[in-house]
Amino acid sequence: MKAFLENRRERIYDWMAREGIALVMFEDTEGRRDSAVRWLTGHPSDALLFLAVSRQAVLVPWDINMARVYGDADIIVPYGEFDRKPANALRLAGEYLKIPFGARVELPLNTSYTAFLKYIEEIPDYDLLCRNEGVHETVQDMRAIKDAEEIRLYRIVSAFTNEIIDLLEEQIRGEKLKTETDVALFIEAESRKRDCEGMGFETIAAGPARSFGIHAFPSYTGGAFAVRGLSVLDFGLKYQGYTTDVSLTFVRPPLSKSQEKLIGLIEKAYKLALAMIDGGDGVRDIALAVDALFGKSKRSMPHALGHGIGLEPHEAPFLRNRSDTSLRLQPGMIFTLEPGLYDPLHGGCRLENDILITDTGKEVLTGARIIRL
Repeated sequence: MKAFLENRRERIYDWMAREGIALVMFEDTEGRRDSAVRWLTGHPSDALLFLAVSRQAVLVPWDINMARVYGDADIIVPYGEFDRKPANALRLAGEYLKIPFGARVELPLNTSYTAFLKYIEEIPDYDLLCRNEGVHETVQDMRAIKDAEEIRLYRIVSAFTNEIIDLLEEQIRGEKLKTETDVALFIEAESRKRDCEGMGFETIAAGPARSFGIHAFPSYTGGAFAVRGLSVLDFGLKYQGYTTDVSLTFVRPPLSKSQEKLIGLIEKAYKLALAMIDGGDGVRDIALAVDALFGKSKRSMPHALGHGIGLEPHEAPFLRNRSDTSLRLQPGMIFTLEPGLYDPLHGGCRLENDILITDTGKEVLTGARIIRL
C-alpha cells in the first residue's frame, strides 16, 4: 500500500472512532462526483468506497482493471458483483466488514433525499446518516491542508505550467498563435507532452472583443487573440489528479487611459494581497483591502479574490469578503490569488497565480503575469 494514502485513511478512521461511526461510504459516479475517493485510494474515477472503523477499506470500482493499476485499498471488488446497485454494495460491504446491527453508517453527502429514503427502506438494520458537518465535510477540511505528497506533485505541475507560460509568450510574440483556438489547443498539446492528464478545466482564451466577462462564453473561439487591447487567458494543467489555475493578461498597445488604469489597479491589488499574506492577515481582511483599493477608483471585483485548488479546480480554502469568513491561512494550503476587473467597453484584466503557504511564509508556485506585447 502507498503510505500517504494509508495515512489519509488513518485520519478518517481516527475521526470515525471519535464520532462513533462504524462505516462511511463515498461515491464518485456520474452525477455524484466526489474526488475524495481518489484522495483516499488513488483510483481516478467511478467507484464506491467504504471505510470501516475497524480500519479496513473496500473499493468498489466500475473498471476493475483500472483499479488494480491505480487503486489502493484492503479489498477491491468489481461493482458488477453487486448488481450495479449502491444499496446492494453497502449492505454486502457491511456484512463482510461485520458492521453490527444498529451501528451508525454515514452515506455520501451528495445523496438525494429520495435516494436516502430508498437506502432506509432497503437497509433497515443500520442507523443511516446523511448530514452536514459529517465525514464528507471533515475530508474537505483535511484536503485544504496539503500533505507532503500533494506538495511534491504541485511543484511538478507548477513547473510544467511555467514552462508553457514561457512558450506561450514566445509563440504569441512570434505571431505563431493568432486565435483563441490556437492558444487553447497549443496548451492542451504541450500538457500532454509532459504526461499531464489534460486540462484541469476548460481553457478560457478571450481576445479583446470578449475579455469583458469573468469567464468568457464560449470558452474560446476562432476569434483573434492578443491583438490591440486586453486579452485574458485562464488555464490549468492536471497532473496525477491535481490542477494548477493561472490567468494571464496579454496587452497589445495602443491602449486607452481606461485600459491602462485597469492594468495598474490589478498590479497594485496583486502586490497588496501578497504583502498582506506575508503579514499573516486573515483572508477576509485581505479580500476587503483589495475591494477598498478598487473602490477608491469606483471599481468593484465581481468574484472572490481566490480559492483553494487540488483534485478540484475550486476547493477550500476560499479567499473572500463574506461576513462569515474567519479563516486564517495555514502551512500546507495552496490557493489562487486572482484580482480581476472587467469593463464592457474596454475589456478585462486578471492576474492569477498559485500560492503555497509554508512554515516560513509564502511560495508563489506559478509565474503568470501581465504580458505587454
